[in-house]
Amino acid sequence: MSALSPSSVRRAWLRKAAETARCAPDGEVITGHHNENVVAPLGPGLTLLFRTGDKLFGLKGKSRGKFRMPLDTLQVVPRLWESEKAVLDAVRRSVSRVPRCLAELEGWSLHSYQPGAPLSEVAPDGEVGTARLEAFADLFARLTDVRLKWLPKLPDGYPTEGSRQFLGWLARFAQEKVYEANRRRFGELFRTVGVPDNPIDTFLDRLDRSTRLTDRPFSVLHTDLHRANVIVSDVPGVGERLCFIDWELALYGDPVHDLATHLVRMGYGDREREAMKELWAIRMKESRSGRMVENWREDLDWYLAFEYVQSVFPDTMRAALSLGGEPTEQDFDAAAQRIHRAVARAAVPLGLSTWPEPALVRKGLCSWHENDLRDRDTVAPDAGDADPGLSCGASRTGA
Repeated sequence: MSALSPSSVRRAWLRKAAETARCAPDGEVITGHHNENVVAPLGPGLTLLFRTGDKLFGLKGKSRGKFRMPLDTLQVVPRLWESEKAVLDAVRRSVSRVPRCLAELEGWSLHSYQPGAPLSEVAPDGEVGTARLEAFADLFARLTDVRLKWLPKLPDGYPTEGSRQFLGWLARFAQEKVYEANRRRFGELFRTVGVPDNPIDTFLDRLDRSTRLTDRPFSVLHTDLHRANVIVSDVPGVGERLCFIDWELALYGDPVHDLATHLVRMGYGDREREAMKELWAIRMKESRSGRMVENWREDLDWYLAFEYVQSVFPDTMRAALSLGGEPTEQDFDAAAQRIHRAVARAAVPLGLSTWPEPALVRKGLCSWHENDLRDRDTVAPDAGDADPGLSCGASRTGA
C-alpha cells in the first residue's frame, strides 16, 4: 500500500477535527430552506489552521464556525455553481462583508461565523432604516466589480450577455425543473388554486407582445438577499456593520434581477421600497455607467412579474408539504392563505382576471393531502425538514 500524501493526511485530520467540532454539545442548529447550519466553537486546532488576521472576520482563540449541510429539498431555484467557496472567494475580492468558506468537505462545508443577529430578528418586519438601505445599494454596486474570470466556469449554454436571454434561461428553469418536474404530484393542486397550464409560456408571451428588455452588463448576483441572510453586528470603534451570507444560489446575469428578488423577499413598506429603488439606481450609475440604469424601471417591472410567477410553484408546494401527516384546521387555513396570496400577486403577469378564494384553495388542499398520504413515505421531505441525523445541538430556524 502506498504511503498517504501530506495533503490527504491533512484533509483526513481536518475532516475529523471539523466533525468533532460540528457535533459539540454546545452547538446551535439554524435550519433554513436549503441548508442546516450548526454554529459551534472551532477549537484551538482549527482556529490555528484557519487564522487569517482579517479585522472583521478573522479567527481568534474562541472563534466559532458555521457548518453547512445541504438539505434534501424540492428544487425550486437554480444553483449555477456547485462550489459556494469558489463563489465566495471571487466575491470577497470586491466585497469585504461576506463570510469565508474555510473548507469544503464531502457533503458539507465549514464557514467563518460572524457574531451578531440576523436582520429578521432585529427588524422582522417594517422599516430597516436608511443606513441599511444604503448598505444594500452599496453591495449591489460592488458586485458589478466582480469579474467573470474570477468566478467558476459557467455551464454550457448559459447566456453571458443579453437580458432577454438571461430571463429566458430563468424561465426555462422554472418551467422544466420546477413546474414540469413536480407536475405529476402537484399538477391538480396547481390547477385548483388558479395556476393556468403552461404559466411560464403565458408570461413570456405577454413579455414578447409588450416590450423587450434592455441589455445591460452582467454581474454576479446574490438572488436571495432577504432579512434572514443579513447579519447585523456591532463592531467596536466602527458601529453597526452588515454581513451578507448564504451565496449558494448566486447567479451571473442582469443586476436588475437581483434588485427584484431583494424587493420581493424583504417585505418593504411603500416608502422604503421606493427609496431602495432610487438608492440602487444612484449607486449603480456612480459605480459603473449609464448603461446599468437605462430603462431600469421598465425592466424591473418585468423581473418583479417573473418573480411573482415563478414563486407560485414553491409557495404552493411548500404550503402543501407543511401540512405534514396530521394537519389541524388551522394548518389548512394558514396554507390556503399562503397560496392565495401567492396566486394573487401573480395574477396580472399570468393574465388572470379571477382566481379561487381561500375557501376553495383550502378544499383543494384537503383533497390533495388526502390523495398524497398514500405515497407520503416515498416522496422528498419538506424543504424545511432537516435530516435528524445531522442535528447536533439546540435548534432554531433561520437562513
